[in-house]
Amino acid sequence: MGTRDGGSTGGQGCYAADIDSIREAQARIAPYVHRTPVLSSTSIDAIVGKQLFFKCECFQKAGAFKIRGASNSIFALDDEQASKGVVTHSSGNHAAAVALAAKLRGGIPAHIVIPKNAPACKVDNVKRYGGHIIWSDVSIESRESVCERVQKETGAVLIHPFNNKYTISGQGTVSLELLEQVPEIDTIVVPISGGGLISGVALAAKAINPSIRILAAEPKGADDSAQSKAAGRIITLPSTNTIADGLRAFLGDLTWPVVRDLVDDIIVVDDNAIVDAMKMCYEILKVAVEPSGAIGLAAVLSDGFKESSAWHESSKIGIIVSGGNVDLGVLWESLHKR
Repeated sequence: MGTRDGGSTGGQGCYAADIDSIREAQARIAPYVHRTPVLSSTSIDAIVGKQLFFKCECFQKAGAFKIRGASNSIFALDDEQASKGVVTHSSGNHAAAVALAAKLRGGIPAHIVIPKNAPACKVDNVKRYGGHIIWSDVSIESRESVCERVQKETGAVLIHPFNNKYTISGQGTVSLELLEQVPEIDTIVVPISGGGLISGVALAAKAINPSIRILAAEPKGADDSAQSKAAGRIITLPSTNTIADGLRAFLGDLTWPVVRDLVDDIIVVDDNAIVDAMKMCYEILKVAVEPSGAIGLAAVLSDGFKESSAWHESSKIGIIVSGGNVDLGVLWESLHKR
């Protein structure tokens, strides 16, 4: 286990993005992303005892919210930068999003570093959008090392999966949409990994409604964010072990200050709870979601949430369903596992 101070960005209130950059992102990416629907279910509401509103980024282009940050980053490049192409590393969803955004930007080169254990359906998405795949080992260190080498060899611009102001601003547009669609929401539950999504969501939501509650949902086998929040500094883990393949990254120096200051609590759930939530989404909402996308519902169903003060203070809860890129074989196995 390692630690990093992560406080170099300044004190509270000094963040990589803000409501203005998020609104600029919304205008920039509007032609290239979907305004995703918000679903609700009286059956699930009855089970939980709260009103839930599911922001379905599983219906987004490339199957996940990542196209928001990727397209904002790529369309913010000037022509000279774009001509050199882009490079990134990702276990899947950001990879596909960068490949698609590069295609939409006139087919500029997209070099995508992917770990060998990435889900096949996500790798197929990268290929479908014309990304050039470079394989790495599974560790974040290997991914970053290969990405750095490709960047030096090609001159491509790095599109970081989360630790980038344009990425954070793009992801924050989820929050703008959700609060336009359901203004009365008092709590938003967001998956957390590298922190790009929850940083953007928190910055936008708290600017619009300072009293809104932001809760993170994190898998037990990759609970570095919860440990970081408790310790007051970035903590990294020697390894991660969770079905939620999209939630294995660690916080960055741009996302950590937002998580530290603006995320009210982090709810940790195990993989069995995530599988149960996937099953509920499929059987009741009639939506197939990946484990990372189901973790918000898993958190709301958890004893940890029901025993917290947030449970008593929340009545209308928004849940970010972050993606739906799941291998059918994995989905089938998961739905019949419990």
